[in-house]
Amino acid sequence: MMFLFAPNISIYVLFSMASYTIPSWPSIFPLKPQGSANRPPRPWWTPTNRSISTTLQCHKMYVPGFGEASPEARAAKHLHDFFTYVAVRIVIAQLESYNEEAYADMMKFMENHSVDDGDKFCADLMRESSNHKTLALRILEVRSAYCKTDFEWDNLERLASKMVEDRNTKVMRDYLSETTVNSDN
Repeated sequence: MMFLFAPNISIYVLFSMASYTIPSWPSIFPLKPQGSANRPPRPWWTPTNRSISTTLQCHKMYVPGFGEASPEARAAKHLHDFFTYVAVRIVIAQLESYNEEAYADMMKFMENHSVDDGDKFCADLMRESSNHKTLALRILEVRSAYCKTDFEWDNLERLASKMVEDRNTKVMRDYLSETTVNSDN
C-alpha cells in the first residue's frame, strides 16, 4: 500500500500498486511478443473473453467460374455495351432527321462493324475519319448521359426480380404439367 500526500491539499489517496494498471496505448512501433512467440499480444482495446470464430461469416453465394470478375462485374460489362448500343440508336435517329450525309456514313460503318463490344466500336469509329470521330464523341457523350440520367436503375431491379420469379414459376408449372400428364398414362 502506498499513501500519497499532496502538500497543499489535505486529501490522502490510498491505492494498491498491484491492482492499478495503466492501459497500453496504440503505438506506431511493433509490439514485442509476450508469451508465445507465434502469437502477438492482445491489444488493450479487445475484450479478453471474446472467442474468435474461424469460419467465414458471409451471407452471399459463392459463384464459381467468373475468375477475377464477379457476376456483377460481368453484368456491368454487358450493360456498358448495351448503353453503347442505345447511344448508337439515339445518335442514328438524330442524324436521320437533320444530317442525311452523316446518317449514311454511320449506316455504312455499321455494316462492317459490330456494336457487341461498345468500346471497340467507338475506337474504330474514331479512327475512321474526322467526321466519324465527331460521331464517336457524340456516341460517348450520349452513352454517358443515358447511363447517368435516363436509365431507370430501380425499374431494372424490379423488372429483373419479377422476370426471375415469373420464369421460375413458368418452368416449374411446365414441368409439373408434363410429369402429371405422363404419370396419368
